[in-house]
Amino acid sequence: MQIIKRLDINDARILLEGARSKAREINVPMCIAITDEGGNLVAFERMDGGKVTSITIAIDKSFTASAAKKATHDYGSISQPGGPTYGIDSAIGGRLMVVGGGLPVIVDGDVVGGIGVSSGTPAQDLEVAQTGISHFLDTLKRQPL
Repeated sequence: MQIIKRLDINDARILLEGARSKAREINVPMCIAITDEGGNLVAFERMDGGKVTSITIAIDKSFTASAAKKATHDYGSISQPGGPTYGIDSAIGGRLMVVGGGLPVIVDGDVVGGIGVSSGTPAQDLEVAQTGISHFLDTLKRQPL
């Protein structure tokens, strides 16, 4: 497998390709964002029909996943009243997302970036994000060092 420490535009294109294919398969046009390991936007795609309101949500899901190095859905239950991270969703100007659809991209144990997906249900967004990552990791395995 190729050694990667951060996602570049070519990596982002592979992630987008995998996520887009799953979104088409489930017939839900999505907004898909890819960030580097620091949460900086590398690539974004709003599929035809993707919700305008989902643009910022997808970007912030990807930001959360890469910068916080945690899946957005992992914040869901722990950010509710009484939870250990209650109110975290209002941190950093409201950028931290607590609903499914944002996943860190992990290569050889290191978070190298994130993917954020929005426009479907949280479960659909998560499925599309995971498919993007799976496609990316499969592509890496097939590339020579």
